[in-house]
Amino acid sequence: MRRLLGICIGLLLATPALGAQTLRYVALVDGGKNAGHQVVTTHDDGSVAVDYVFKDNGRGPELKETYALAPDGSFARYHVQGRTTFGAPVDESFSRDGDNGQWKSTSDHGQATLPAGAMYVPLGGTPQDFSVAIGALAKRADGRLPLVPSGTLTMRKVDEAEIGNGAQRRKVQLLALTGVGFTPTFVWATADATPRLFAFIAPGFVQLIEEGWEKEAAGLETRQKQGEAKALAELQQRLRHPLPGSTLLRNARVFDSERGALGEASDVLLREGRIASIMPTGSAPMQADHVIDAGGRVLAPGLFDMHAHYGAWDGGLHLATGVTSIRDMGNDNDTLQGLIADEQAGRLLAPHIVPAGFIEGESPMSARNGFVIRNMDEVKHAVDWYAAHGYPQIKIYNSFPKDLLRETTAYAHSKGLRVSGHIPAFLRAQQAVEQGYDEIQHINQVLLNFYVDDKTDTRTLARFYLPAQKTADLDFDSKPVQDFIGLLARRHIVVDPTLTTFDFLRQRAGELSQAYAAVADHMPPDVQRGLRVAEMDIPDDATAARYEKSYEKMVDFTGRMYRAGVPLVAGTDALPGFTLQRELELYVQAGLTPSQALQVATWNGARYARVLDDRGSVTQGKRADLVLFDGDPTKDIADIRKVALVLKDGDAYYPSEIDTALGIRPFAEPVRAQGER
Repeated sequence: MRRLLGICIGLLLATPALGAQTLRYVALVDGGKNAGHQVVTTHDDGSVAVDYVFKDNGRGPELKETYALAPDGSFARYHVQGRTTFGAPVDESFSRDGDNGQWKSTSDHGQATLPAGAMYVPLGGTPQDFSVAIGALAKRADGRLPLVPSGTLTMRKVDEAEIGNGAQRRKVQLLALTGVGFTPTFVWATADATPRLFAFIAPGFVQLIEEGWEKEAAGLETRQKQGEAKALAELQQRLRHPLPGSTLLRNARVFDSERGALGEASDVLLREGRIASIMPTGSAPMQADHVIDAGGRVLAPGLFDMHAHYGAWDGGLHLATGVTSIRDMGNDNDTLQGLIADEQAGRLLAPHIVPAGFIEGESPMSARNGFVIRNMDEVKHAVDWYAAHGYPQIKIYNSFPKDLLRETTAYAHSKGLRVSGHIPAFLRAQQAVEQGYDEIQHINQVLLNFYVDDKTDTRTLARFYLPAQKTADLDFDSKPVQDFIGLLARRHIVVDPTLTTFDFLRQRAGELSQAYAAVADHMPPDVQRGLRVAEMDIPDDATAARYEKSYEKMVDFTGRMYRAGVPLVAGTDALPGFTLQRELELYVQAGLTPSQALQVATWNGARYARVLDDRGSVTQGKRADLVLFDGDPTKDIADIRKVALVLKDGDAYYPSEIDTALGIRPFAEPVRAQGER
């Protein structure tokens, strides 16, 4: 979980210690709990050593970094070693000799003639690295910092604040950095002539801040969210195309998501964000304020991503790929409530958000999202809060006390909430089902049923390495496996496999992630480079072959569950949008037809998110959440990437415009509305 966010933290939490012998930072989660540190030591010769550890949810990177700076503030030499979040080795270096630079990591290597002042961007660095970039940018008269291997970094000041009391006061500034990834990165920096990072805040998740200033973190987070909100509102205003009144979608082949079949050409009339009528094309003249000529293209309900961890900047990636509804499977409660309010008010470029209430047990390895409980009274308080706030379900996590599970599921059901989640440590999936689960997240959590006993601690990385090591040898036709699949089917237990996310189990350093191979050449250069970074420790060819076989069997197991009658929902838990497209391809690889895979991402999503009366099919009276494909994904599921138009509540979004704004090469020409204002 949070793999993408973990990568971003590893790249973006940068801070320099120029002018100080030792500078310490602390990483805070869950309103102030210490989850790690960064210690930056500057030696007499100017070289810098960094010790960085961040642990959340029983995992996280451990890195040691050394570097020296050139007079222009960029790296003259650089080296980092350690382990990634999931245990893969990190060993990366860079050096320059005049205008020549060369680099080597476990994923790539290269050399280049460097532009003046160019800054190397490490793949596996500590939070120190962007701070160095901030200092280097401050030296650039043109405000643009060339990046190596490619790209350009810029920054602008968004806000400034004076913090502290009495003699302990200082000025800090909120900077927006652009040129790495899809969207701006916001950092708090000092207001010195050579600024350095003071704090990096991922709202609702982590606060990395200079030691001694921890009490200022909450206030800075509030101000940062205000600054980001303004930028997000501007993005929404630029990319949303309102279609007030009525809109006629002419000559569209409508996908019947309930039956999983493609219909004949139809004219679909929309009025004020709802589907007003559906009639055979040309059967009756209809007038409208706006007309969209679908040209025989496939029109489907908006897609559902049933396993998101939504961040404010994720909306563009979702909408550009046809995802108009997501289920958030674990977020800071206050942050998520704010995101939902912003989306509903139209201030945020975002899909509709269906929340799942996160409940974790207290332990040293707890994920600090939602409510972290210790007893049944606290469980009831959490369930009551989620029920009162309209959540349709709760999600139970790894450290949840197993002795409270049966009573918890019964109490949640009494309040009308579904129960899903990871399998609590020291339990098997079968036991969780027998004690009241309605749904299981992740294919590894399903398969761990055959690999664990009451002494196996799945809060550790064992929950990833055991399925990678053992699934290759699991006999799917054996009685224990068949009995378990039968139990899931009889009890109508929904499974959210997130197969694409687990592609990292088989990826070796330097190999392009198969999860994103089909879209990689559309991505910004730095993102493409990051797609070759491995997360697992795969030391040799024999291990690689075993993990590859295990992954392929996970895909096969998903198909076996589906054919046995186990309901699937399509979730991601990774890079928004593109991950869902690959997920549906894997369902087809598992034996589903393209239409069945599309049905899982539409009808099933709406059904198990409990919003089927509102969306999930192209039906009169439902929301006008629709996707127009420039291809036929009911025949070739790869056409799911050819999104020409997205309608959310009847407003038009052109994926090509969104992609361009995010630095992505578009996948299809837009189909535009006539009469658009």
